[in-house]
Amino acid sequence: MILHIDMDAFYAAIEQRDNQQLRGKPVVVGGSKGRGVVTAASYEARRFGIHSAMPGRQAAQLCPDAIFLPGRISYYAEVGRKVRDIFHRYTPLVQPLSLDEAFLDVSGSERLFGDAVAIGKTIKQAIKTELDLTASVGVAPLKFVAKIASDLNKPDGFVEVGPADVIAFLDPLPVSRLWGVGRVGCERLAKLNLHRIGDVRVFDRSILKDKLGKWGEHLWRLANGIDSRKVVPDHRAKQISHERTFSEDIADPEMLRAVVSHLSEQVARRLRRHHRAARSVGIKYRREDFRTFSRSKSFAQGVKSTDSIFRGAASLLDDMRKRQPRPVRLIGVSVGSLTEPDAPRQMALFDLHQGDSSQREVDKVVDSLSDQLGSDTVYRAASHNWVRREKSP
Repeated sequence: MILHIDMDAFYAAIEQRDNQQLRGKPVVVGGSKGRGVVTAASYEARRFGIHSAMPGRQAAQLCPDAIFLPGRISYYAEVGRKVRDIFHRYTPLVQPLSLDEAFLDVSGSERLFGDAVAIGKTIKQAIKTELDLTASVGVAPLKFVAKIASDLNKPDGFVEVGPADVIAFLDPLPVSRLWGVGRVGCERLAKLNLHRIGDVRVFDRSILKDKLGKWGEHLWRLANGIDSRKVVPDHRAKQISHERTFSEDIADPEMLRAVVSHLSEQVARRLRRHHRAARSVGIKYRREDFRTFSRSKSFAQGVKSTDSIFRGAASLLDDMRKRQPRPVRLIGVSVGSLTEPDAPRQMALFDLHQGDSSQREVDKVVDSLSDQLGSDTVYRAASHNWVRREKSP
């Protein structure tokens, strides 16, 4: 069985924990009443409609009494490491999705600690007792079902879905609960009169694939409780990827390049964090009509520098834009054929790259600053258009 554990309003909850006067009050982390965007909001603030990525000015209008606080990313990361330490007491199979959520495969731990429900409740209580924070837990046989379950009764929720109950659990839920289905996806599915997951499950599979391509096939499989994805820690992963679905389709080549740059930075940092290198890079490319394409290229040897990964991904993007020039709904960057942690690197005899040493030093400095200040504080100039767009009010 798989657990999905999601910390409740993590950044805001930490601020309320550390300052008792903030408890029960609408707390907003990031942004301000004049500018910037919201990074996190307490549940008291969410009742006014405030959510992450919202302009601070809008949040202040929704809740004039909201308390705005600057983020302390390095401190939140430190608390996040303590949370993950609790996870690792019960299983080595932990796949973090961010500082505040992760998947855990506890199938191999049940003889030691009890069944998945018992383990989930034990972890949840440990987080409360040791860190004075709350988490919501979903327990299910499939990753995406566990994630949905953890979202249903937040905050401080606990939902179990047994193997025999997956279809009954999914059927009445809105299609927006499926991974990768946002506002535009809901509109596309609504045109086919598909509003609930059960509608997708009984819909003709071939028609769905014909209308929506691979994405439609993927949704049909999820709706039918078919998901073979395993919980894979980064240090054992065969591939590391990040992707971004846009609220509005993008056709501007410079903006797409900025997105690829930013995604390449995130992928490269994860590679270096786990002391691995990649022998290939790929991009995932979804058009506005939900047709999805992918391309990849290999490196002569394993790489882990942001510059190498970005150059490879950018060349694939340029090639894809020539082949598929229509507006884009989603972009993803991945690296594959990963080396084992700290594997020795074969040096080239005649083709030495003079910039390798300087790139390693740049990556080292940026990684350090990102850990202290947050990933969107220090970034490549090529990423600026996208980061500025994300942060703009």
